[in-house]
Amino acid sequence: MHLTRTDPEANLFRFYRIEIVRGLFGDWGLVRNWGRVGTAGQLRTDWFGTEAEAKDARFTLQMQKAKRGYL
Repeated sequence: MHLTRTDPEANLFRFYRIEIVRGLFGDWGLVRNWGRVGTAGQLRTDWFGTEAEAKDARFTLQMQKAKRGYL
């Protein structure tokens, strides 16, 4: 999932990418990448025991970002 937030008047060009990946040992990771458009940004992975937990966390993040204006 790729979200962006832009406001040229405020010089605001941001992205937020969320991806669910399967780990080597049967766990599930929620990979988050965020930053300014045109840069590599920051990267973080949170690990969960089940795919359902990872999907719930992704949905929660998506809703938080939508409230902040990411589309």
